[in-house]
Amino acid sequence: MNINATLLGQMITFGLLVVFTMKYVWPPLVQAMAERQKRIADGFAAAEKGKRELQLAEKRSTDILREAKEKASEIITHAEKRAAEVSDEAKVHAKTEAERILASARGEIDQEIIRAREDLRGRVADLVVAAAGRILEKEIDAKAHAKLLDGVVKQL
Repeated sequence: MNINATLLGQMITFGLLVVFTMKYVWPPLVQAMAERQKRIADGFAAAEKGKRELQLAEKRSTDILREAKEKASEIITHAEKRAAEVSDEAKVHAKTEAERILASARGEIDQEIIRAREDLRGRVADLVVAAAGRILEKEIDAKAHAKLLDGVVKQL
């Protein structure tokens, strides 16, 4: 056995292994690595796209929130103004109603005063007539008249 023949046999076997590997094993490995590299690149691109979309969505949501706050503030301001208007209208209505009730009450009081005066005049007239009738029935005496008049006054 010659070392050279063994070495040459090993070199030929190694060469065949290299050719076999380059022809049948290497292309699928290169293709798998290329596909894997493409998937990784696509993943990074999708991540970047998602990141941009997230930033845009955050910006849109911030804008929407700002607009909603502005609208809410506008609505609150409008509601406060309307509440003030309603309150003022209620005050005016209440004041008008109070004045009407007060005028009505004053009218009723005036009528009651007039009725009371007329009733009092009628009673005084009746008392005067009754007193005059008693005075005329009795003899004319200043003391008796004074007592009778005091009694009439006490009845008033």
